[in-house]
Amino acid sequence: MKKIILGVLLLGNLLFAELQNVWVTPKFLEKNIKIIDIRTPGEWRETGIVKGAYPIMFFNEQGKFNVQKFLEELNKVVKKDEPFALICRTGSRTTEVSKFLSSQLGYKVINLKGGMTKLMHEGYKPVRYIP
Repeated sequence: MKKIILGVLLLGNLLFAELQNVWVTPKFLEKNIKIIDIRTPGEWRETGIVKGAYPIMFFNEQGKFNVQKFLEELNKVVKKDEPFALICRTGSRTTEVSKFLSSQLGYKVINLKGGMTKLMHEGYKPVRYIP
């Protein structure tokens, strides 16, 4: 019985989860959607960030993460029912984090596929990261 209830709860979360996977382009950045950059401070300094993006690290340089700390920072910027986008270097990290945030926690997430690498390849010039 417990397995059935757990299955129903998980299925319910998936039904109400909202996850979009979108190839990132300079045109996408013109939309009025908050962008959360989950890369590391070293990456932000190296390439810069999307103008107006919120740098909130998810994985550190060793690949470790602190979900509670990330959520505390995220919730200062977005509401749970507000769509927002995640960006990283290539889209690998955001794929995993987006799935987690949408399916497990019910956030409305847009995963920006291709990340900063694709965006800069298309001619986008990031702004300097200033802590």
